[in-house]
Amino acid sequence: MTALDELVRYDGKHVVVTGCASGIGAQVARQLGELGARVTGLDLKDPHSGLDDFVAVDLADPDSVEAAAGGVDGGVDALFNVAGVSSGVGDPMLVVRINFLGMRQFTEAMMQRIPAGGSITSVSSLAASAYRENASTTAGLVATASPQQGVQWCDEHPDALADGGGYRLSKEATILYTMSRVAELGARGIRINCTAPGVTETPILDQLRTAYGQQYLDSFSTPLGRASTPQEQAAVLVFLGSAAASYVTGQVIWADGGILAQRFTAANDSLDHISGR
Repeated sequence: MTALDELVRYDGKHVVVTGCASGIGAQVARQLGELGARVTGLDLKDPHSGLDDFVAVDLADPDSVEAAAGGVDGGVDALFNVAGVSSGVGDPMLVVRINFLGMRQFTEAMMQRIPAGGSITSVSSLAASAYRENASTTAGLVATASPQQGVQWCDEHPDALADGGGYRLSKEATILYTMSRVAELGARGIRINCTAPGVTETPILDQLRTAYGQQYLDSFSTPLGRASTPQEQAAVLVFLGSAAASYVTGQVIWADGGILAQRFTAANDSLDHISGR
């Protein structure tokens, strides 16, 4: 029997982390390095620390994504798609291009370099909690075959893009994309999952605070009574990418401090009565 501390290690493995310069991505890169991985990080700017290799990328630019994929050296045992922006940037199409279309393009470019036993783990969001209800619309974006077709789909569906400033759409698409690739990748022995963080103290939170005010963030109260740290969110991602999660695929892990459970309970009278005792 293999000890759990061995299962979560990445000794001898090459991992790729987008969004490595700050927030959750920086913590993922750090934790993976401490667990023995060779870490290649991607971001707009080089953080100049904690990485074995760095490749610059602008996920909003398909040419940059293609070049970055070519700049990653060798095979990839685990891919972590962490890079993203919030609706606070004020450009819904840019949000979708970075959070989903660029992420998907880079993932597809890496996919053939991931061996059996490898993993892909992406970051969705609590904002995507209604992905089932919206799936009939969001599936249209996921079904597009290229960034260019994705942009065209968004142009043709302005209501979907406007609702949530592009952020909700992009994160729901991340979940549906993850689920849509389970069978194909599973046949090759590759797992694919995503996490859905709740409110987390990262630069994205600063974007939201600036755009909508602190009262907007305060509305996301959690049973744990606090926001998450980037280290906590990174730990969930690192676990999902490791051999410790070797039978977990096609899942979205709601690392939200209990918000969804609280909402579900409040919406169901019998459960709400039990919770109140």
